[in-house]
Amino acid sequence: MRVAYYKGCLASLSAKELDTSTQALAPMLGLELEELDAVTCCGAGDIHEAEPDYYLHLNARILAYAQATGADTLMTICNVCTLNLRQANHMLQNDAALLARVSENLEKVGAPPYSGGVEVRHFLWMVADDFYDQLKLVAHKGLKGLKVAPFYGCQILRPSKLMGFEDPDRPWSLEAIIDACGGEAIDYPAKIKCCGFPIIQAREETALGELIQPIEQAMEAGADAMVTPCPLCHLSLDAWQQKLEASTGKAFRMPILHLSQLIGVAAGLEKSELRFRRHVVSMEPVLAKLEGPS
Repeated sequence: MRVAYYKGCLASLSAKELDTSTQALAPMLGLELEELDAVTCCGAGDIHEAEPDYYLHLNARILAYAQATGADTLMTICNVCTLNLRQANHMLQNDAALLARVSENLEKVGAPPYSGGVEVRHFLWMVADDFYDQLKLVAHKGLKGLKVAPFYGCQILRPSKLMGFEDPDRPWSLEAIIDACGGEAIDYPAKIKCCGFPIIQAREETALGELIQPIEQAMEAGADAMVTPCPLCHLSLDAWQQKLEASTGKAFRMPILHLSQLIGVAAGLEKSELRFRRHVVSMEPVLAKLEGPS
C-alpha cells in the first residue's frame, strides 16, 4: 500500500527515533512511504487560534503535496498533526468556494493545487485496521510477559465526529496492537486524558497535575511500560517525569515507547532503528525483561 508520509516536525527533530522506527517498520507491514520533503509544521493549535486562514493554507499546502504524489492516503504519526490536517481537510472538502480560493492561492506561491482528494489517517489506525493480520506475522519476536499501558491522549480521539475511527470513551486500537504483539494491555482510566503538553509553558503546575495521573495509574496497575501514538505525549510522559519527581519527591522511571517502537521491538528491529538511547527514561528494564534471565 503506497501512502504519502507526513512525519511532522517532532519526528524530524526531537523525536527522530519515531521516524527511524516507522521507516524501518513500514516495508515489513507492506507500507510504501512516499515522504513529503517540501512541507512545514501543521501549526499545532496555536496558529489555528491566532490566524485561522493562514492555518488553513498551511495545512492545505501539506495536503496538496500529498495529493501530488498520486497517493490517496496521507499517513501521519502524530495526534496533533492528524487532528489539524483532518480538520482543514474537512473544511476544504465541504466548501467548494473555500477549496477553490485556497487552491488558487497555493498555485500563486508555486505549490500544487489541491482538489480535496486525499484522506488523512494516523499510522495507529492503519495498523489496527488495514495491517492487523500482517502485524501478527511481523511481530514474530513478540512481547511475551510485558505489561503495557496504552496512552491515547486526547487529540487522536476527539472530536469524535472529525476523527471518527473509534469510540473516544472506549478505544480499542492500542490494546489490539499490544495483544497482536504478544504483550498484555493494562487498563486504567487516564489512558484517554490529555498529557498536559498544550499548557506546560503557561500553567506548568496544572499540566503536571494532568501528566501525573496516567503515569501513577499505569504504575499502580502493574505496567512495565507505556505506549503512545503521539510524539507530543511521548515528550510529556518521557521527559517531564523529571519535573514530576522534582515536584513530588517520588521516583517514577516509567519507560515510554512510541507506537512504532513497540511494534518494532516485537518485530525484532535493530537498536539503530529503535534508537532508545534518545529517551530520557531508560528502556533497559523493558529490554531486560523481554530477553529474560541470561
